[in-house]
Amino acid sequence: MLQGFKTHKIQRVQLVQKVAIYCRVSTTDQSCERQERDLLEYAAISNFEVVGVWKETASGTKNNRVERKLVMALAQNHSINAILVTEMTRWGRSTIDLIETLQSLQNWGVSLIAQTGLQFDLNTAQGRLIAHLMASIAEFERDLVRERVRSGVAAAKARGQKFGRQPGQRVKADKLAPKVLQMVSDGYSYRKIADSLNLSKTTVNDIIKRHRESGSQD
Repeated sequence: MLQGFKTHKIQRVQLVQKVAIYCRVSTTDQSCERQERDLLEYAAISNFEVVGVWKETASGTKNNRVERKLVMALAQNHSINAILVTEMTRWGRSTIDLIETLQSLQNWGVSLIAQTGLQFDLNTAQGRLIAHLMASIAEFERDLVRERVRSGVAAAKARGQKFGRQPGQRVKADKLAPKVLQMVSDGYSYRKIADSLNLSKTTVNDIIKRHRESGSQD
């Protein structure tokens, strides 16, 4: 038997992930307290280092999410490795919004981890696969929306509905037309008239052109 040999345990060094906690409620009579408590507990169990907690009140369909933008900025700056939410619905406004933000996070190497439900952990093959599948679904939804819009426009045109600005709908130009014609009569240049009345030079030209074509006299 060999003597004098010592056995050494090989310890794996596990890098601690830095995470940002994001909580959201829809109305002011709701509180983020439960979400924050649950996510802090989840982070402790998972040995995550929490760099901060971002909370806001915003409807699921609104885009004015200031706190979420701050978290996205941290991800873009590579200050965090992952974002923790209780549910994916707390993060995404819609499927397309969820995928678009997910694609940005994927480019920055940041995971979006839900305490319950799906987890887009980009450190795993499963998470990357789901990300690609969801990206395909989002593109499919965009195609459906574009097709519905085209079909709706075609149907409206078939019913005689007109799109774009119609003759006689130049409200501001028609209102200021007398002033434009008076200033022309007073010898002002088209550019001076446009600057004085906050109009484009093209609009001034159109007003004078319509006046001349109508056969009116100064």
